[in-house]
Amino acid sequence: MNMAKRLQVILKDPEYLEIQRVARARRMSVAEWVRQALDLARRREPAAPIGKKLDVVRAALRHGFPTADIDEMLAEIESGYGVGTQP
Repeated sequence: MNMAKRLQVILKDPEYLEIQRVARARRMSVAEWVRQALDLARRREPAAPIGKKLDVVRAALRHGFPTADIDEMLAEIESGYGVGTQP
């Protein structure tokens, strides 16, 4: 269940008036403008700390996965199509 929470933010008059002006120009309430601004700011934050992402990359690099030239791999894939489908 999604519960709504109230958030109180204290702004100085000039800050509030600017937000109010921008919200009005977009034909939305101050509350909706603030919700959208917070949502945008939240989405711009990394989902996981950079250290965690680097640990995952370092762990992957410790493995010796087979690789080849991309054109060679694609040619092998193409040559495998239809194999075993003939009677």
